[in-house]
Amino acid sequence: MTPKIPKTSIYPQQAVQPESGFSYRRDFFEELVDTALAHARKMGATDAAAEASEGCGLSVSVRKGELENVERNRDKSLGITVYVGQKRGNAATSDFSKAAIEQTVQAAYDIARFTAEDKTSGLPADRDIAHGYPELDLFHPWAIDSQEAARLALQCEAAALDTSRLITNSEGAGVSAQQSHFFSAHTRGFRGGYASSRHSISVAPIAGKGSQMQRDAWYSSMRDARELASPQAVGRYAAERALARLNSRKIKTTECPVLFESPLAAGLLGGFVQAVSGGALYRKSTFLLNSLGKPAFPGHIDISEDPHLRKGKGSAPFDEEGVKTRARKVVEAGIVRGYFLSTYSARKLGMRTTGNAGGSHNLVLSSRQTAAGDDLDAMLRKLGTGLFVTELMGQGVNYVTGDYSRGASGFWVEKGRIAFPVEEITIAGNLKDMLMGIEAVGADVYNYGAKSVGSILVNRMKVAGS
Repeated sequence: MTPKIPKTSIYPQQAVQPESGFSYRRDFFEELVDTALAHARKMGATDAAAEASEGCGLSVSVRKGELENVERNRDKSLGITVYVGQKRGNAATSDFSKAAIEQTVQAAYDIARFTAEDKTSGLPADRDIAHGYPELDLFHPWAIDSQEAARLALQCEAAALDTSRLITNSEGAGVSAQQSHFFSAHTRGFRGGYASSRHSISVAPIAGKGSQMQRDAWYSSMRDARELASPQAVGRYAAERALARLNSRKIKTTECPVLFESPLAAGLLGGFVQAVSGGALYRKSTFLLNSLGKPAFPGHIDISEDPHLRKGKGSAPFDEEGVKTRARKVVEAGIVRGYFLSTYSARKLGMRTTGNAGGSHNLVLSSRQTAAGDDLDAMLRKLGTGLFVTELMGQGVNYVTGDYSRGASGFWVEKGRIAFPVEEITIAGNLKDMLMGIEAVGADVYNYGAKSVGSILVNRMKVAGS
């Protein structure tokens, strides 16, 4: 049986310190942005927007019990967008001197002057701008040094290697602590910014020897390091996943139901998001063109978006254009109720921005038929006889036609129980049919970045084997 995803365990409280580690204060960024906007106005810009940002962090990797790499990163940027009528130009610099700012504004202005006019370009309308926004608890700096990070990574890898004598090698383990902050404003009245953090621990063990070797990996990622799974839990689970894949075999080409493990199910949700995003829609390069108000899923499926979830990995009080974000139903009873639009793409479509410049925010795909007890074992029973996919390879998705074909590995299931691991297969279908063919969604919800979903059972796909 494939192992179950471990629950999060609390990290030691003393591991997290309040120091920000930033080199620049917010009020300094406000001055930079105001200087850039004032210079753009002085040059004759109709409108302008600017953003100053800084990011810093630490990444440490180990392998086979030895320190492999220590990397500290620190970057900064000031970006400026200038509008001359409905002509747009943008430029950026990492030099915060007044001369560099003026040169950057000049560059953006010159680009705008010689760019073709676009009637849909421009800053958001006042009705859409966030003039106030909630605090979402997104910033939890982790004042960890390289020695402590290496110790945690070594613990994680050791836990994987100690799980079984059959864990024979490792591609390494890593710990990462990252944080950033920004301030942005534009000439239509928006002003705002905030700090955020993202920390992780990961490992990739190898089981078996020679031609029978199998690799798998696992990680834990959170905004607050205290909420990371323990290094030991991550290591053991990654090892159990690799061990479960030993003695994999090929299967004959067939057509059968397919159960996507919850981390992979998030990819199906991502495919839907891409298909109903503004750029694909106004370019008419999507298999879900003109889908608003029409069914894209069976009637038991809902998709909600909540940008204001505290500590959420996809949370944002406003989007990249300063547009206010809001909770909404994207899909209700299988019917598409909303797209993912920026100001520009909304205008191209004759619609209104949805506050999704920069992407989606904390999406949850759920089924009205899911029961509290629908864990992975229950989903395998619903699968019956078919394929349980735990890894996908390649990028074989055509979002224009919906055609889907990807390399895969996982487990063959018979009568609701795992029979044996499988590898070197390809699963194929069409995303439009796959989304409409979702028969069940598990209660084994997994959060993958800005998306949360349980395992997904698709009624039928082609499986190419030997």
